[in-house]
Amino acid sequence: MRGSDGKTRSVVTDLPGAGWDYSITRHPYHEHERPKGAHYCVYNRRLMAVCFDDHSTEEGYWRLRRQAAVLHTGEFPLEFRGPDAERLLDKLFTKDITKAKVMRCGYGLACYHDGGLIVDGVFLRLAEDRFWYAQADGDFYSWARAHAVGMDVEIVDPNVFVSQIQGPNALKILEAAAGGLPEKFTYFAVAHVNFGGQEVVISRTGYTNELGFEFYIEPHHDADALWAHLQKAGEDHGLEIFGLDAMNIRRIEAGIQNAGSDFDMTTNPYEVGLGRFVDEDKVDFIGKAALATAPRGRRHWGVSCAGEPLIAGEVHVDGAKVGHVTAGAMSPYLKHGVGYVLLDQAGLGEGAAVMVRCKDGSMQTGELLEPPFYDKACEIPRGKLVDVPD
Repeated sequence: MRGSDGKTRSVVTDLPGAGWDYSITRHPYHEHERPKGAHYCVYNRRLMAVCFDDHSTEEGYWRLRRQAAVLHTGEFPLEFRGPDAERLLDKLFTKDITKAKVMRCGYGLACYHDGGLIVDGVFLRLAEDRFWYAQADGDFYSWARAHAVGMDVEIVDPNVFVSQIQGPNALKILEAAAGGLPEKFTYFAVAHVNFGGQEVVISRTGYTNELGFEFYIEPHHDADALWAHLQKAGEDHGLEIFGLDAMNIRRIEAGIQNAGSDFDMTTNPYEVGLGRFVDEDKVDFIGKAALATAPRGRRHWGVSCAGEPLIAGEVHVDGAKVGHVTAGAMSPYLKHGVGYVLLDQAGLGEGAAVMVRCKDGSMQTGELLEPPFYDKACEIPRGKLVDVPD
């Protein structure tokens, strides 16, 4: 875990004047966040709201769990188009993407040649020869360009921004905004909908494992009119803007990892519990040869303890350091601390007792577990389970 001591953090706040933010891009809805007292992180060289002065992180969390919340993300969609678009992405990703049908999504995990992880994200197959890949934070563009030599494919930045509406009322908002739900809009489906006279791409995806969808703002859209339309549709369903801090609690509970902190180039998919996204029967993909002989012992686990695990805090067994915390939060729903730990070596497993450094400085007893922390079958985002806390 680099770049954090677990005690302080560096965030971005607007200041008067111009200068020194030339390479940072603002979301089209930045001006709607600013009056709420937004504080930002930089993600894919885009600003993404971490928290707001007008509500607490816990209030944002409960808004997500009980009603609906929207995050204007820093996800960075890249467009791959041309006869060899599928061929290139199948080479870059560990999972066989040739099975993905048009207007469906898939999870794209990419490795270096040595099997170390680069980045993950969700790809949308918009046509047989056209894809968007909404990547997590990282330089996937340069990697893709380097491996596209000799292929008939264009890799471009379509200048698309991603927002996600999540929570038990999310599909009610979609129905109100679009005048009905799209046909066969199942989990990981893609659709075109009409929002107030504008055609918009949406996907049944998100970063929370709550019921929800993402919508994609393109350059030709009237972004302000689009947002006004969605706000109107969400008025009766409790829709509010929230930040990454609130979403972070839910994504930890849900077992969703963050590229660059929960996994990175020093870990392979098997070590962090993502081996199910490696298709070993594929003819080839970057990293396949290395992964065939790579360590497969599990090093990344969920951890439950009374206190809030301290990011970058040490994890001990019998007084000796065995790993560190990669993510931590207090769960308002579970009423105890939740987090992830990365072990220095494989060996410990589910149910193992560890001592975890917590935010208050104490070492507290924790238990390793296989995330998610609840909804083990991930039925909530599929609409098969309604779980709205009181």
